[in-house]
Amino acid sequence: MKPYSKYFEKIKVRRDPQAELKSHAPICQWDGCEEAGTHRAPVGRMREGEYFQFCFNHVREYNKGFNYFSGLADSEVARYQKEAMTGHRPTWKLGVNGHSRSTPDYAQKRSGAAGYYNRVRDPFGMFGGERDPERPRTRKLKSLEAKALETLGLEASATGAAIKSRYKELVKRHHPDANGGDRGSEDRFRDVLQAYRVLKQAGLC
Repeated sequence: MKPYSKYFEKIKVRRDPQAELKSHAPICQWDGCEEAGTHRAPVGRMREGEYFQFCFNHVREYNKGFNYFSGLADSEVARYQKEAMTGHRPTWKLGVNGHSRSTPDYAQKRSGAAGYYNRVRDPFGMFGGERDPERPRTRKLKSLEAKALETLGLEASATGAAIKSRYKELVKRHHPDANGGDRGSEDRFRDVLQAYRVLKQAGLC
């Protein structure tokens, strides 16, 4: 056989995939072990994110006896399991703490996309405090809303109660039945109905 046969050139040795890892790994932290610590093991409760470095045999031995709740009372374990169902976040029953804030530094003034929630119109008080029907409006009226208030003979700062009161008054005054069947004020009656419909759809009354 030739010393440099072509068959020897085709022989390939399989590389150990762990060889490079072992060369850079620290020494196993198991007492008396000199192997490479290629496997991580959690340190324990209240030290999340910290790990021991063990070799393969000793990490298996460590995991067999690992107990995250070691030294913890049964009541504390039960409480932890209950809180884990909600991601360890506080919860309340429906209707409780309805006016509480998520954080003490809750920002009333928001900017960017979050500012939309401070600008959103809430005529029924679903997302904030109860709506006061006597409280004058501060937002700018649209053209149709301003025209509707003008039709009813009201100022732009009229409250919801004032709009309803004025509407009832005008309906009684211009309804054909209230005028002995006279249809002379029928157009005025239609204008009042349309104006009130616009204001109601806008949430102003």
